[in-house]
This record gives sequence, C-alpha cells and structure tokens, in this order.
Amino acid sequence: MSAAKKQAAAAATGEPAAITLIEAITQALAYEMRVDDAVVVLGEDVGVNGGVFRATAGLQAQFGSQRVIDTPLDETTIAGLTVGMATQGMKPVAEAQFDGFVYPMVDHIICHAARFRYRTRGRLHCPMVLRVPWGGGIRAPEHHSEANESIFTNVPGLRVVLPSSPARAYGLLLAAIRDPDPVIFMEPKRIYRQYKEVVADDGEALPLDVCYVLRDGSDVTLVTWGSQVKEALEAADKLAGEGISAEVIDVATLRPLDFATIAESVSKTGRCVIVHEAPKTAGFGAEIAARLAEESMYDLVAPVERVTGYDTHIPLFRLEMKYLPNVDKIVAAAKRAVAAS
Repeated sequence: MSAAKKQAAAAATGEPAAITLIEAITQALAYEMRVDDAVVVLGEDVGVNGGVFRATAGLQAQFGSQRVIDTPLDETTIAGLTVGMATQGMKPVAEAQFDGFVYPMVDHIICHAARFRYRTRGRLHCPMVLRVPWGGGIRAPEHHSEANESIFTNVPGLRVVLPSSPARAYGLLLAAIRDPDPVIFMEPKRIYRQYKEVVADDGEALPLDVCYVLRDGSDVTLVTWGSQVKEALEAADKLAGEGISAEVIDVATLRPLDFATIAESVSKTGRCVIVHEAPKTAGFGAEIAARLAEESMYDLVAPVERVTGYDTHIPLFRLEMKYLPNVDKIVAAAKRAVAAS
C-alpha cells in the first residue's frame, strides 16, 4: 500500500499511519507539491516508474508530467536544469538516483548553485534540493554504495542534511524544500524500509541546522548521522547493560553544524565517540573531532574515538557489512574512552 493510501486509511480512523522512511519521503514531496505549485520533481525514472527506490511512486499520476519530469540518463543535465529552474522562481527537487552518480553533478552544484546568493549579493537565490540515496548496506555494486557527504560539507553555500528516521525524513525534507538556498538531502537507503514510524501528514517541518539528542547519558557521547543512528542507539542499550550511560546525538544537518549541542553533551560526559560509514581520513567526523579539540579540550577526559569505514572503496556485498561500523565496534570504542579516563 502506498504512503498516500496508508494516510487515507489512517485518516478514516483519525490516526496517522506508520510508514517507512521511503514512504515519508514520498509523503513530504506530495504534501509540498499540493501546497506549492512552484515545486517540481525531476530525475531519471522518477515519473512513470516512480524512481529506482519508488520514492516518487504515484506522483506523476497525481501531479502530471510537467511537474514530475522523467529526464534523460544524464546527471550533468539534471543538475544544470535544476539550478536554472531554481534561479528562475521554481523549487525543483532533483534525484541523483544513487550516491555514486552525483559526481557529474558536482560542477553545477559547487560552481553555481552554492554561489548564487554570494555572486549576486543576495539578489538571486537557488532554492533547490538534490535528493541523494546514500550509503551502503543494500548489496549494490560499485558507485551505488558510497558515503560521500564530506564532498559537500566542505562547500560554502550548501546545506547538507541526512535524516535517520521516517519522522525526521518527512520534517527535514519539507524544511529543505522551503529553504531559499540549495540543500543536499542524503537519504540512507539501507534503512529506507527497515522499520516504520507513525508520521502525521500535517506539513510540519522540522528545524534544519539542529542536532537531535535521542538519548540522555552521563558517561560517553555517541555522535552520528543517517543509518548509523540505529546502531548507535543499539550500542547505547548494550552499554547500559554494562553500567555505561551513553548519550546519543543525531547530527541530522551536517552543514551548518550545530556544534553547540555536541559541545554541551561532551561537557557533561567528558568523552566522545563519532560514528560514520564514510572513510576515516577527512570524513566529517574529523571536523567534529577538530572542533572538540579547539573548543572543548578542557571538557574531555579521554581522547575522541572515531568508528568509521575504511580508507578503501566500499567492497562488494560479501565484505560490505564488515566494512560498515556496527554495534560491537561502537561499544568497543566507548569502552576504550571510559577506560582511558
């Protein structure tokens, strides 16, 4: 049953529906397209087929082929069209189809989308969203399983958002579409259909640029984003069974970073474990660790730990889960941090 049908059935009972993350994406797109005629969706196979992951299923039938546009198989053209539409009064939401397909788009995103406000001294904005199915864990081949968020976190003028649950995907995507500047919206495809959550289709956006404290703790801070949030919460449960109280923070918006929330947590726990599936070297965790060294050094009672992917290309599916961080690796890092102090 589609997200729209689930919500219709739920409306009959007066209760919001429990939906998956991918259904929350569809629901947010449909809501914003209903209330704002400037919103259009474009990308490879997003119309007739509803996208490779079915994130746009049913939207073309509902809104027509002029607003849900099947493009050629050409990421460079998709990016150029999106930037052009955004600067001329529209609010395009483009799909990159897979994380490894964004590289031909980077020229338009970095050289143009990210610079329009600066280049025109605020006269022009670029209110576009680039949806990127992101990360490993689905047994996909090369160029389909990359965690490449740090490419964009280094670019002034971009927001980089990575939701970790159906509710946050819905609220953050609404906020991203309404934002006057370009947003890279990276969706952790490993958890697209992993679990469900009740999400009211009420059009309520969640704030961007905010970290979410998902669990309070006093001994160690676990900082992560995207699909790794689930593992961090499970690790916190396991640590609690061994007498270690872990606070879990979902970064959600990587750029601009809400460092104050992380610093406040570390001032309480004195220890920090940063978890991400991107390669370790120059991953976004390195930025958080550097900020802690610069601004929270006297709060730390142990070195910052990082649990990450390896400095290699993500392997094919036989070794894929060995590459990704897991609960045991997070627990081991937290124990090292506690033992070091």
